[in-house]
Amino acid sequence: MSAENGAFPDVRPRRLRTTPAMRRMVAESRPHPADLILPAFVREGVDRPVPVSSMPGVVQHSLDSLRAAAVEAAEAGVSGLMLFGVPEEHKKDAIGSPGTDPDGILQVALRAVRAEVGEALVVMADTCLDEVTDHGHCGVLDAEGRVDNDGTLARYAEMAVVQAEAGARVLGPSGMMDGQIRVIRRALDAAGHQDVALLAYTVKYSSAFYGPFREAVNSSLRGDRRSYQQDPPNVRESLRELALDLAEGADMVMVKPGLPYLDVLRQIADRATVPVAAYQISGEYAMVEAAAEKGWLDRERAIEETLTSFKRAGADLTLTYWATEFAQWLRARY
Repeated sequence: MSAENGAFPDVRPRRLRTTPAMRRMVAESRPHPADLILPAFVREGVDRPVPVSSMPGVVQHSLDSLRAAAVEAAEAGVSGLMLFGVPEEHKKDAIGSPGTDPDGILQVALRAVRAEVGEALVVMADTCLDEVTDHGHCGVLDAEGRVDNDGTLARYAEMAVVQAEAGARVLGPSGMMDGQIRVIRRALDAAGHQDVALLAYTVKYSSAFYGPFREAVNSSLRGDRRSYQQDPPNVRESLRELALDLAEGADMVMVKPGLPYLDVLRQIADRATVPVAAYQISGEYAMVEAAAEKGWLDRERAIEETLTSFKRAGADLTLTYWATEFAQWLRARY
């Protein structure tokens, strides 16, 4: 039937796409600055920021530049700052001693940021050994060179208490050790840190997209992490990990990486009874920045599209290296 006589089509979805104001009014998924968490690297022994070559615009901060970045993030409306410490190379050892040293770079940075911004940001700490071990794995090794799950849990318990005492409000256990949430929760409670929350890295896949991160933390990794991080073809084990982390006391849960695992994020969000985070990791960031530098895509639109995809898939929170910049865009726009 001809459209000229007005009989067809009866329903015109395009009416709600006609203008920017119309599209904004009916948007189903709307990222907000408060959804955002900024991951940041702080390097020991430097007095100025050190650029990360594989992540244009990202640096290994000095303490002074980290303080400034924290203030900027808070002023933009970002909710959280997740800190990763990069110790001097000679301080790394087999058990990750800088991770439990009250004067280790991450603990020093936690105190510095809390002193600078107080409670204007939720200050978070990466609770893992990969940045501080001379072998680069997320745990201690046994006599055969394998990651020792239960031996690592004891180290995580020590790290958690030290980080809490340094001022972290949220800890992010990222090593994918079995039982890590329960062990850390018990250690924190026993030390009087009942109010420190746990953001469980519930779903963390063994991914090719972590490459630039390893430059950012001066990783000493030998081998790979496939024996403890999840295998990309699998989904059911993600749901099993979710059930375990919730039972062990996780206050929030995370899916990492983000874009390659939006289907998993959706399933976790549909089942979780706590806030759900997605981590837009270094390789995702680097791909967009590299393509934009080549002129192959519109950088701002690509950033917004990827971050909106996490919200649409069910994320309540997103960790992204664009957190401050994106928050500033949103505040200017709305």
